[in-house]
Amino acid sequence: MKRRKLIVLIYLSLLSLSSESFAQTSTCAGMDIGPGADLNGFIPFPADNAWNTDISSMQVDPNSDNIIAFIGASSQLHPDFGAGLYNGSKIGIPYQVVDTTTQPKVPIRIVAYKTESDPGPMPVPPNALIEGYPNPDDGDRHVLVLDRNGCWLYELYRGFKGNGTWRADSTAIWDMTINEQRPYTWTSADAAGLPIFPGLVRYDEVLAGAINHAIRVTVPVTRQAFTAPASHWASSENSQNAPPMGMRMRLKAGFDISGFPSNDQVILTALKQCSSVAPPTSGGITAS
Repeated sequence: MKRRKLIVLIYLSLLSLSSESFAQTSTCAGMDIGPGADLNGFIPFPADNAWNTDISSMQVDPNSDNIIAFIGASSQLHPDFGAGLYNGSKIGIPYQVVDTTTQPKVPIRIVAYKTESDPGPMPVPPNALIEGYPNPDDGDRHVLVLDRNGCWLYELYRGFKGNGTWRADSTAIWDMTINEQRPYTWTSADAAGLPIFPGLVRYDEVLAGAINHAIRVTVPVTRQAFTAPASHWASSENSQNAPPMGMRMRLKAGFDISGFPSNDQVILTALKQCSSVAPPTSGGITAS
């Protein structure tokens, strides 16, 4: 993907937005099973959820230019997904779809953020893919599991396999049929208190020609603040020009994407129409 000055920002609370949303074309039961399975048109959470809201016509925040300058107007947008390996690890955050009629639930030992985590058991397979597989390092080690039977999403931060069990620093369980938010100031498997899976760029939807949800984007530094649907911060920065967790961003409508490959155009169109959410910090501007 070519990288240029891409982003225009809006800073709004999503729960009060009135704008278009994307219609559901399938149900949880229609998802395939397995690692990286095809969701066959299913979109997590209701059509009016913040993740599924088209903000392309929303007004730009008056402080947009200052926020862009703080993030880095000339910074490159790096896709944190793709094929192949980087330093022996698979690029991107993996996920797996299971069916709890056949996949048993197992205990999850929470070792760091127990008071802000959802307890198990959870239907995490013994061979569930950990972020960074086949050689996950000591980083975030996210584990994402979707249950097509009950329509639940299970997410682990720093997941480690044990003898028939799993342990994690924090966990979060999401009901994908309702508009749900973590308790005020709670973290999740994501430092912004957001679900991770709904913002991932997936192969099946790029192949289908449309991404009908916001894309998860990280930036180098965030503010000690959050705006809905985020519920947690992870920063000591207090500048009003620093982006808070949960801030919405979008690609400028006039940005010409015609010269990009067709797959890239699907992603760039989503950044224009569906926006993106700025969750935890990272070493650069990345799209998950």
